[in-house]
Amino acid sequence: QVQLVESGGGLVQAGESLRLSCVASGQIFRTNKMGWFRQAPGKQREWVAFITNTGTTTFADSVKGRFTISRDNAKNSVFLEMNSLNPEDTAVYYCYGSLWLVGKGWSSDYWGQGTQVTVSS
Repeated sequence: QVQLVESGGGLVQAGESLRLSCVASGQIFRTNKMGWFRQAPGKQREWVAFITNTGTTTFADSVKGRFTISRDNAKNSVFLEMNSLNPEDTAVYYCYGSLWLVGKGWSSDYWGQGTQVTVSS
């Protein structure tokens, strides 16, 4: 069974930083694109950032210049460094992974359970 487990969420004040981590476990042959999404109360889930298995990164305009995404392929992990946080960043953050499992001929999408990030003004 494949699991993506996030950690690192919490309560911070505006202007502060947080680092989210996500580890994928299970019979994983290869991790392809990984990333982060978020969902604020009363809003739809939105994309935050992606990183390919070769390290190419893309970011939503709302976080560009403030957030950094990185990964450790050897540990099937992805990280989100969030700086200059503001109350509009408050949301549940979900880890995403396009994973190629052992014995499978294709990759599938997997999600973590989410970690809460709350930014107070």
